[in-house]
Amino acid sequence: MTIDTTIAYGSHRDHVADLYLPTTNDPAPLVFVLHGGFWRAAFDRKHARPQAQALAALGYVVANIEYRRVGDGGGWPTTFDDVARALDVLPGLIEDARPGRIDQDRIGYIGHSAGGHLALWAALRHRLPTGAAWRTEVAPRVTGVVALAPAADLVDAYHRGNGAGAVAELLGGGPDELPERYAATDPAVLGVADIPVVVVHGDQDQRLPIEMAREYCAKSGAELVELPDTGHFELIDPDSAAWSFVVRALRRCLD
Repeated sequence: MTIDTTIAYGSHRDHVADLYLPTTNDPAPLVFVLHGGFWRAAFDRKHARPQAQALAALGYVVANIEYRRVGDGGGWPTTFDDVARALDVLPGLIEDARPGRIDQDRIGYIGHSAGGHLALWAALRHRLPTGAAWRTEVAPRVTGVVALAPAADLVDAYHRGNGAGAVAELLGGGPDELPERYAATDPAVLGVADIPVVVVHGDQDQRLPIEMAREYCAKSGAELVELPDTGHFELIDPDSAAWSFVVRALRRCLD
C-alpha cells in the first residue's frame, strides 16, 4: 500500500498529510493518524507509515498527519495550531482531491504516545477553557478515538519526567509556572468525551506507564484495553500480537 497523494493543509512544509486509499472505491471511514515521538522534531510521520498502510489495507481511508514539533518550530502553541487546523480542514480537502472516497459521517482519530495525547485533546476541543485559541463551540466532527499508550495526563507526565522532560519542552515549563497552558492542552482535565474513546496500553510500557492510562480512563470514562507482556511500540507494529487489539478498538469506534 503506497501513498496515493500528499495534501497540504497550510503553508508550512510540515502542514501536510499523506493519504492512503483502500482498494475499494466505495465511501470508507476516514482515519486520521497522529504519530508519536514526544512531540519532538527527531520523529516525523514516517514513524507511522506501517500503521497507516495497514489500516488502509483494512478498508479505511487514512491520512497520516505531519505537524510542527519541538526543536523545529513546534511546541506551544504551534503544535496545537497545526493539529487543530489539520483536523478541521482535511476532510474537505480530501473530498476535493478524491471525491466520494470518504464517509464524512465516520471519522476517527488514532494516535500513539504523544500522538495519542493529541488525538484525545483534539476530540475535546469543545471543552477547552473559554478564550482558548482552539476551542470549538460544538464538539469536533469525530466519531471515535483510539489512543495508543497516550500521554493522557500532562501534569502526571511532567512530574514523572516522561520523555526526559518532554512535557516541559512542549509547553515551555511546568504546571505551577504555566497553569493556563496545561488547562488548555491536558486531556486529563477536559472531562468526559461524548463519543467512544478506547485507550490501548501495554502493561510493560517503560516510556509511559500503564498507571497513567488506568487513572485517565477511571476519571474520563474511556474504555481501557490493557495488554499483558506488551511494551510501547508493539501497538504501532502491524506484525505484532498487539495489532489485532488495536484494529478491534478502531472498529468499535467506527464500524
